[in-house]
Amino acid sequence: MIKMADTDYGEVCFAAVCDGMGGLSKGELASATLIRLFSKWFEQEFPEILYRGISPEYLRRNWEQLIYEANYRLGSYSSQNQVMLGTTAAALLVSGNMYYIINVGDSRVYELTDRVCRLTKDQTVVQREIDLGNLTPEEAEKDPRRNILLQCVGASAVIDPEFVFGEVRPGSHFLLCSDGFRHVISERELLQKLGPGAACTEQEMEENLRYIVELNKYRREEDNISGVLIRTF
Repeated sequence: MIKMADTDYGEVCFAAVCDGMGGLSKGELASATLIRLFSKWFEQEFPEILYRGISPEYLRRNWEQLIYEANYRLGSYSSQNQVMLGTTAAALLVSGNMYYIINVGDSRVYELTDRVCRLTKDQTVVQREIDLGNLTPEEAEKDPRRNILLQCVGASAVIDPEFVFGEVRPGSHFLLCSDGFRHVISERELLQKLGPGAACTEQEMEENLRYIVELNKYRREEDNISGVLIRTF
Protein backbone atom coordinates (compact mmCIF):
# COMPACT_ATOMS: atom_id res chain seq x y z
CA MET A 1 0.00 0.00 0.00
CA ILE A 2 1.19 3.50 -0.87
CA LYS A 3 -0.69 6.72 -0.07
CA MET A 4 0.39 10.17 -1.22
CA ALA A 5 -1.06 13.55 -0.27
CA ASP A 6 -0.26 17.17 -1.05
CA THR A 7 -0.94 19.16 2.09
CA ASP A 8 -0.45 22.68 3.43
CA TYR A 9 2.60 21.22 5.17
CA GLY A 10 4.12 19.73 2.02
CA GLU A 11 3.91 16.35 0.34
CA VAL A 12 3.32 13.36 2.61
CA CYS A 13 3.89 9.68 1.84
CA PHE A 14 2.58 6.71 3.79
CA ALA A 15 3.39 3.11 2.86
CA ALA A 16 2.89 -0.31 4.43
CA VAL A 17 3.82 -3.92 3.73
CA CYS A 18 1.88 -6.66 5.54
CA ASP A 19 2.87 -10.29 4.98
CA GLY A 20 0.01 -12.63 5.90
CA MET A 21 0.36 -16.08 7.41
CA GLY A 22 -2.04 -18.97 7.83
CA GLY A 23 -2.36 -20.32 4.31
CA LEU A 24 -3.23 -18.40 1.17
CA SER A 25 -6.79 -17.29 1.93
CA LYS A 26 -6.29 -16.73 5.67
CA GLY A 27 -2.99 -14.91 5.13
CA GLU A 28 -4.68 -12.59 2.64
CA LEU A 29 -7.51 -11.93 5.10
CA ALA A 30 -5.05 -11.03 7.86
CA SER A 31 -2.89 -8.73 5.76
CA ALA A 32 -5.88 -7.09 4.03
CA THR A 33 -7.51 -6.36 7.40
CA LEU A 34 -4.45 -4.49 8.62
CA ILE A 35 -3.95 -2.67 5.32
CA ARG A 36 -7.55 -1.45 5.46
CA LEU A 37 -7.01 -0.13 8.98
CA PHE A 38 -3.81 1.66 7.92
CA SER A 39 -5.61 3.17 4.90
CA LYS A 40 -8.53 4.33 7.05
CA TRP A 41 -6.09 5.85 9.55
CA PHE A 42 -4.30 7.86 6.86
CA GLU A 43 -7.53 9.20 5.39
CA GLN A 44 -9.45 9.90 8.61
CA GLU A 45 -7.07 10.35 11.54
CA PHE A 46 -3.78 11.51 10.08
CA PRO A 47 -5.02 14.92 8.77
CA GLU A 48 -5.79 16.02 12.35
CA ILE A 49 -2.44 14.72 13.57
CA LEU A 50 -0.66 16.64 10.81
CA TYR A 51 -2.64 19.82 11.57
CA ARG A 52 -1.75 19.64 15.27
CA GLY A 53 1.91 18.93 14.51
CA ILE A 54 3.34 15.42 14.51
CA SER A 55 4.52 14.29 17.93
CA PRO A 56 6.52 11.05 17.71
CA GLU A 57 5.18 9.87 21.07
CA TYR A 58 1.56 10.57 20.13
CA LEU A 59 2.02 8.93 16.72
CA ARG A 60 3.56 5.86 18.36
CA ARG A 61 0.59 5.48 20.72
CA ASN A 62 -1.86 6.10 17.87
CA TRP A 63 -0.25 3.41 15.70
CA GLU A 64 -0.01 1.00 18.61
CA GLN A 65 -3.76 1.30 19.20
CA LEU A 66 -4.33 0.50 15.54
CA ILE A 67 -2.12 -2.60 15.81
CA TYR A 68 -3.89 -3.69 19.01
CA GLU A 69 -7.28 -3.31 17.32
CA ALA A 70 -6.15 -5.43 14.37
CA ASN A 71 -4.70 -8.04 16.75
CA TYR A 72 -8.03 -8.23 18.62
CA ARG A 73 -10.10 -8.50 15.43
CA LEU A 74 -7.93 -11.21 13.91
CA GLY A 75 -7.63 -13.06 17.21
CA SER A 76 -11.42 -13.08 17.61
CA TYR A 77 -11.86 -14.35 14.05
CA SER A 78 -9.34 -17.12 14.74
CA SER A 79 -11.18 -18.24 17.89
CA GLN A 80 -14.62 -18.17 16.29
CA ASN A 81 -13.55 -20.07 13.17
CA GLN A 82 -10.99 -22.45 14.71
CA VAL A 83 -8.19 -21.23 12.43
CA MET A 84 -4.78 -19.64 12.91
CA LEU A 85 -3.87 -16.53 10.98
CA GLY A 86 -1.69 -13.47 11.38
CA THR A 87 0.34 -10.87 9.58
CA THR A 88 3.52 -8.88 9.88
CA ALA A 89 3.38 -5.09 9.71
CA ALA A 90 5.95 -2.60 8.46
CA ALA A 91 4.63 0.94 7.93
CA LEU A 92 6.50 4.10 7.02
CA LEU A 93 5.35 7.72 7.14
CA VAL A 94 7.48 10.42 5.49
CA SER A 95 6.42 13.97 6.34
CA GLY A 96 8.60 17.03 6.00
CA ASN A 97 12.17 16.10 6.82
CA MET A 98 11.21 13.21 9.15
CA TYR A 99 10.34 9.54 8.79
CA TYR A 100 8.37 7.40 11.25
CA ILE A 101 8.18 3.59 11.26
CA ILE A 102 6.19 0.94 13.11
CA ASN A 103 7.13 -2.73 12.80
CA VAL A 104 5.81 -6.10 13.97
CA GLY A 105 7.37 -9.35 12.72
CA ASP A 106 10.03 -9.72 10.05
CA SER A 107 9.05 -7.47 7.18
CA ARG A 108 11.67 -4.74 6.94
CA VAL A 109 12.28 -1.08 6.17
CA TYR A 110 15.65 -0.11 4.68
CA GLU A 111 17.17 3.26 3.90
CA LEU A 112 19.32 3.15 0.77
CA THR A 113 21.88 5.93 0.20
CA ASP A 114 25.46 5.08 -0.74
CA ARG A 115 25.01 2.11 1.59
CA VAL A 116 22.24 -0.06 3.02
CA CYS A 117 20.87 0.80 6.45
CA ARG A 118 18.24 -1.47 7.98
CA LEU A 119 15.90 0.70 10.04
CA THR A 120 13.84 -2.10 11.60
CA LYS A 121 14.77 -5.08 13.73
CA ASP A 122 13.31 -8.52 13.03
CA GLN A 123 11.17 -9.96 15.80
CA THR A 124 12.27 -13.53 15.16
CA VAL A 125 13.91 -16.43 16.97
CA VAL A 126 17.15 -16.06 14.98
CA GLN A 127 17.38 -12.31 15.68
CA ARG A 128 17.01 -13.06 19.38
CA GLU A 129 19.80 -15.61 19.07
CA ILE A 130 21.98 -13.00 17.32
CA ASP A 131 21.30 -10.54 20.14
CA LEU A 132 22.28 -13.19 22.69
CA GLY A 133 25.51 -13.91 20.83
CA ASN A 134 24.50 -17.46 19.91
CA LEU A 135 24.38 -16.86 16.14
CA THR A 136 26.20 -14.65 13.67
CA PRO A 137 24.13 -12.77 11.05
CA GLU A 138 25.64 -15.06 8.41
CA GLU A 139 24.60 -18.19 10.32
CA ALA A 140 21.13 -16.77 10.86
CA GLU A 141 20.53 -16.47 7.10
CA LYS A 142 20.78 -20.26 6.77
CA ASP A 143 19.24 -21.23 10.10
CA PRO A 144 16.09 -23.40 9.68
CA ARG A 145 14.35 -21.27 12.34
CA ARG A 146 14.71 -18.03 10.39
CA ASN A 147 10.97 -17.87 9.61
CA ILE A 148 9.83 -18.38 13.20
CA LEU A 149 8.34 -15.13 14.51
CA LEU A 150 8.30 -14.08 18.14
CA GLN A 151 5.15 -12.06 17.48
CA CYS A 152 2.77 -11.16 14.68
CA VAL A 153 -0.53 -9.32 14.45
CA GLY A 154 -3.43 -11.72 15.00
CA ALA A 155 -1.57 -14.71 16.45
CA SER A 156 0.11 -13.20 19.51
CA ALA A 157 -1.54 -12.64 22.88
CA VAL A 158 0.77 -9.70 23.54
CA ILE A 159 2.06 -7.31 20.86
CA ASP A 160 5.02 -5.01 21.40
CA PRO A 161 5.52 -3.01 18.19
CA GLU A 162 8.87 -1.46 17.34
CA PHE A 163 8.71 2.30 16.67
CA VAL A 164 11.56 4.33 15.22
CA PHE A 165 11.91 7.78 13.68
CA GLY A 166 14.63 9.97 12.25
CA GLU A 167 15.57 12.65 9.75
CA VAL A 168 15.16 12.08 6.03
CA ARG A 169 18.26 12.53 3.93
CA PRO A 170 17.39 14.15 0.57
CA GLY A 171 17.82 11.80 -2.39
CA SER A 172 17.70 8.64 -0.31
CA HIS A 173 15.45 5.65 -1.03
CA PHE A 174 13.27 3.79 1.43
CA LEU A 175 12.55 0.12 0.75
CA LEU A 176 9.74 -1.73 2.55
CA CYS A 177 9.68 -5.46 1.90
CA SER A 178 8.45 -8.83 3.10
CA ASP A 179 11.01 -11.42 4.18
CA GLY A 180 10.56 -13.27 0.89
CA PHE A 181 11.79 -10.21 -0.99
CA ARG A 182 15.27 -10.36 0.56
CA HIS A 183 15.97 -13.94 1.72
CA VAL A 184 18.01 -14.86 -1.36
CA ILE A 185 19.02 -11.31 -2.33
CA SER A 186 22.14 -9.72 -0.86
CA GLU A 187 22.22 -6.18 0.50
CA ARG A 188 24.77 -5.38 -2.20
CA GLU A 189 22.28 -6.44 -4.87
CA LEU A 190 19.56 -4.35 -3.24
CA LEU A 191 21.79 -1.28 -3.35
CA GLN A 192 22.97 -1.95 -6.92
CA LYS A 193 19.43 -2.21 -8.29
CA LEU A 194 17.31 -0.11 -5.92
CA GLY A 195 19.70 2.51 -4.56
CA PRO A 196 19.61 6.20 -5.61
CA GLY A 197 22.39 5.68 -8.14
CA ALA A 198 20.58 2.84 -9.92
CA ALA A 199 16.94 3.91 -9.95
CA CYS A 200 16.57 7.65 -10.53
CA THR A 201 13.19 7.79 -12.26
CA GLU A 202 9.82 6.27 -11.44
CA GLN A 203 10.13 3.97 -14.46
CA GLU A 204 13.59 2.75 -13.38
CA MET A 205 12.36 2.18 -9.84
CA GLU A 206 9.46 0.07 -11.05
CA GLU A 207 11.57 -1.87 -13.55
CA ASN A 208 14.26 -2.62 -10.98
CA LEU A 209 11.72 -3.72 -8.39
CA ARG A 210 10.31 -6.14 -10.96
CA TYR A 211 13.85 -7.34 -11.68
CA ILE A 212 14.40 -8.19 -8.01
CA VAL A 213 11.05 -10.01 -7.87
CA GLU A 214 11.96 -12.09 -10.92
CA LEU A 215 15.43 -12.76 -9.52
CA ASN A 216 13.78 -14.08 -6.36
CA LYS A 217 11.63 -16.42 -8.43
CA TYR A 218 14.65 -17.57 -10.44
CA ARG A 219 16.43 -18.40 -7.19
CA ARG A 220 13.35 -20.36 -6.09
CA GLU A 221 12.19 -18.18 -3.24
CA GLU A 222 8.97 -19.71 -1.89
CA ASP A 223 7.78 -17.03 0.56
CA ASN A 224 5.59 -14.05 -0.33
CA ILE A 225 7.53 -11.44 -2.32
CA SER A 226 6.42 -7.85 -1.74
CA GLY A 227 8.38 -4.62 -2.05
CA VAL A 228 7.73 -0.86 -2.04
CA LEU A 229 10.37 1.68 -3.09
CA ILE A 230 10.12 5.38 -2.19
CA ARG A 231 12.42 8.19 -3.31
CA THR A 232 12.86 11.39 -1.29
CA PHE A 233 13.85 14.78 -2.63
